[in-house]
Amino acid sequence: FTVSGNVGNAGIEASYNSILNGTNGREYGYLDTDSSLERTVKNAINGQTIVSTIDVTLQSIVEKHILAFNEEHQNEASPGEGSKNTAVIIANPNTGEILAEASYPNFDLNNNQVLYAKGAHERLEPASLTKVMTALVALKYGNLDDVYTASSNVEIDESGATMVGLKAGDTMTLDQALHGLIISSGNDAGVLIAEGISGSVEAFCALMNEEAKKIGATNCNFVNPHGLTADNHYVTAYDMYLIFKEAIKYDEFNQIINSTSYSTVYKDRQGESKEMICETTNLFLKGTYNAPENVKVIGGKTGTTRSARNCLVLYSKDTAGNPYVSVILKVYV
Repeated sequence: FTVSGNVGNAGIEASYNSILNGTNGREYGYLDTDSSLERTVKNAINGQTIVSTIDVTLQSIVEKHILAFNEEHQNEASPGEGSKNTAVIIANPNTGEILAEASYPNFDLNNNQVLYAKGAHERLEPASLTKVMTALVALKYGNLDDVYTASSNVEIDESGATMVGLKAGDTMTLDQALHGLIISSGNDAGVLIAEGISGSVEAFCALMNEEAKKIGATNCNFVNPHGLTADNHYVTAYDMYLIFKEAIKYDEFNQIINSTSYSTVYKDRQGESKEMICETTNLFLKGTYNAPENVKVIGGKTGTTRSARNCLVLYSKDTAGNPYVSVILKVYV
């Protein structure tokens, strides 16, 4: 659907332009119980904003299907490129109240464009991309100087699990733990943060799921704070984008994902000093691989398990400083 004032000349815009662009705002059509077209007008605010109340369940349905719709319907003015101004709106058929709406989803953070998407709403295991959500919740509810004491739950014995070396009784600040969580991908740091913020892993995961829904990530579910394989632990690429987009609003998160290394000293249960040295798992930041021409990698998060395979969320910018988020799940290499 078109923004008020614009006139589409192809596809759905041409068919419904008279309904969409009312003289007093944006005019919407719907079918009543007699299959007669009724209309309701919502005044435009700042040219685009028209919805004040969103039904979360309906919104998730809208966002789930819009990419598929765009891929299916071609833009007649630009053959082969898909519709450029796709939107879905759900309204109460009795009152005309707008319950949910979505436009073509946004992975180009400045220009509201998806540059490429495939299976964006497929539920997949996120592996350590989970830790982005853990960091987001920690930054919202914790203080960087808070000191947490590790329980025996940090001593994860799963084969291949990445650890920063925490033992029961060790103490470190949230700031130290976040660096270990994101840079080294320490699973033990995730448990420390979860128990430090919420008292238990279970309570923290409930908070993770609650916060995810608040930002529109309604097609994911977290049962641990680190991403090790577990039943009913999943995310979609689109939800991961929403989570990451929210996380980069925090300066501390941006600083951490851009770091190639980090070292710090924390205390064991006897009060003796222990050193933690973190090296980034991001091969672009390490210099192992070069970014494409005219692209600067700012940072991101990697994830790998046998079940989830290889996963990556990446934050980058072009030479003009325009930001982009890329999400890849379950890659076989």
